[in-house]
Amino acid sequence: METRMEFTPFENAALWGVIVAAVIGLLYGYYLRRRIVRMDQGTDEMKRIARLIQDGAYAYLHRQFTTIAWMVVILFIALTLSGATAGWDIGIGRGVAFLLGAFASAFTGWMGMTLAVQGNVRCANAARKSLREALFVAFRSGGVAGMYTVGMGLLGATIIFMIFRERATEVLLGFGFGGCLLALFMRVGGGIYTKAADVGADLVGKIEAGIPEDDPRNAAVIADQVGDNVGDCAGMAADIFESYEVTLVASMILALAHASAGGTAEAMDLAKKWILFPLIVRGVGVLTSILGIMQVNLKSDQEHPMAGISRGFFWSAITSIILFFFFARYYVQDLRLFYATTGGVILALVIYKVTEYYTSGRFRPVQEIARSTQTGTATALLQGLAVGFEGTVWSLIVICAAMFASLLIFGGEGESAVSVLYGVSLTGLGMLTTTGVMVSMDTYGPVADNAQGISEMAGTSEEAGPVLASLDAVGNTTKAATKGFAIASAVVAAVSLYGSYLSKVALAQVGGGGGGGEIISPEALERLHIQVDQPAVFIGLLIGGAMPFLFSSMTIRAVGRAAFYIINEVRRQFREIPGLMEGQAEPDSARVVDICTASALRELAAPGMLAILAPVVVGSWFGWPALGGYLAGIIVTGQLLAVFMCDAGAAWDNAKKSIEDGLYGGKGSDAHKAGVVGDTVGDPLKDTAGPALNPLIKVMNLVGLLVVPLIVRAEGSPFLPIVGIILAAVIAIFYLMSKRESQEQIQVYASVGDKQE
Repeated sequence: METRMEFTPFENAALWGVIVAAVIGLLYGYYLRRRIVRMDQGTDEMKRIARLIQDGAYAYLHRQFTTIAWMVVILFIALTLSGATAGWDIGIGRGVAFLLGAFASAFTGWMGMTLAVQGNVRCANAARKSLREALFVAFRSGGVAGMYTVGMGLLGATIIFMIFRERATEVLLGFGFGGCLLALFMRVGGGIYTKAADVGADLVGKIEAGIPEDDPRNAAVIADQVGDNVGDCAGMAADIFESYEVTLVASMILALAHASAGGTAEAMDLAKKWILFPLIVRGVGVLTSILGIMQVNLKSDQEHPMAGISRGFFWSAITSIILFFFFARYYVQDLRLFYATTGGVILALVIYKVTEYYTSGRFRPVQEIARSTQTGTATALLQGLAVGFEGTVWSLIVICAAMFASLLIFGGEGESAVSVLYGVSLTGLGMLTTTGVMVSMDTYGPVADNAQGISEMAGTSEEAGPVLASLDAVGNTTKAATKGFAIASAVVAAVSLYGSYLSKVALAQVGGGGGGGEIISPEALERLHIQVDQPAVFIGLLIGGAMPFLFSSMTIRAVGRAAFYIINEVRRQFREIPGLMEGQAEPDSARVVDICTASALRELAAPGMLAILAPVVVGSWFGWPALGGYLAGIIVTGQLLAVFMCDAGAAWDNAKKSIEDGLYGGKGSDAHKAGVVGDTVGDPLKDTAGPALNPLIKVMNLVGLLVVPLIVRAEGSPFLPIVGIILAAVIAIFYLMSKRESQEQIQVYASVGDKQE
């Protein structure tokens, strides 16, 4: 049985209003872009260095998109065929939506990165004049990425919903999956690139050669500057985009599942309001994000940059909460939705504060790491590990508290578990309401960091140095905070998606086409359970819990391999280019950029295959209950491991910066050398493996939702285990190929050893 969702005049107006809000966001992003690019770039040397960074960043993204195009085409075909079981209109819609989601995610990352590599030099030049103007340039450069993130995601989701209505959830799964997949590749590839360059530049430059961080004699410095943009700007913009999209998709799926369980026209009418409310919340978020970005200004050069940024976030959050109340009270007529979304805004603030406490140099954890460097590298590493482990627990408790609040709000008598999970999804929506400001905060960090590097390499650091140092210090905090946002949003989104898993199973068992709008009886849902005491489920839980560790092993090993080649290349140039150390010759930066690009792209295949195929293998071998356990395992260990790596890495980084500011002997001291090693160990944790777990959690959960109807219908088929064996073999082949580089590395080690002898 199917029902048709009809809209009232107000609801039609609200939907068109949401589209208008999305377009306004895109236009505001375009306005910011035009305003920034018209600003002065400074001296000829500053322009030359900026062009090198731009060329490297553009070349990397172009090659990355070309590299993964084949996988996008294959998945488009697979998603179209899988959706066709519900009708060819749904199949084609899902496939096209997948392409649109992938394009939107890629375009968002590209827009964020392109303006970041143009805003950096303008920020460096503005810093020669005033702190106020430099902050304006840096934050507005990030604002472009923020507005394209919210505008593209909201526009695509709203149009899909208006076309497919009650069947939109099946199509939106494709849209969310496309965004997640591109975010995964951009996070992994960009993270490998940026940290390989950073590690190579630091170890050879700071430790071996004893030269400053952004010294123009270091061939890896340009690659390091490029990496900040392809990793932190393009990668984070795509990452937040898919979190933004997946929470919206999850809330819509759960709203429709609630209507299906009710089985009445009244339930469908309620579902319509529950579906429209998240879209309205997103529209509100676009407009309040614009307000927040406009509020980020300093009253004077004496005001701390963080004060201006916090003011923008505050105004965006408060205005959003007021509008949440208006729509929940007068449209849905249910204040529970207001409480849940407001709880999400509070969750964002608390996550920010917890992350700041464990990663900022102003607080005890980082100060303890800095103090421990006085007794050597080992104690600095041990202290950083302890900080990372502790921060993980408190972040998890905060997320659990937010989910418990949803249980209290929606868990009244007669309410289903689906209602509670819908409340969890609203918490995620509320948390990401100020996405435009959050992405601006994240992109601001690399822009300020790049500006400092350009200033040092161009010889203008005496004029701009103090201003840029202040901006960069704040940027470290904002980058750590937005990573905390991204991880928490990934968990909330994944839990929300997990809540619709059983409804997909129930629909497949009763023969529903999966096109949406079908009614599932409450009895059908109540009969379904995923019991951990069942051996198959427990196996799935254990395998799922292991996946983030295997994935992190792949990405960290990839950074180590790429860094090895970069280190040897930088050493070679110092050794073989006459006059390089004396400043009488130019390094071959393009060679290092090429090594970074080739290494990062070579490493994409194995993590991608693991993320896409592993859930299918588990479901094929052990059935849908085990696949449910598998997805639960990923959520739990993925969150814990991601927060641990991001907190520990950021804490080591800021401990090193505290020493560079003059603590315990300052630059060049033994404590500084220990701090640099800690930072080097933490870099691939906080900027590669940790952040990449965010899209991994959501990709695997979306794959589970997409394939579970097929697994249920094929239950008992002898072909299902065979499919699992074939796909497991594919994963194994790509995994072994990813490790084959180690043998080549051994040969290089041997040749280096022979030369030294």
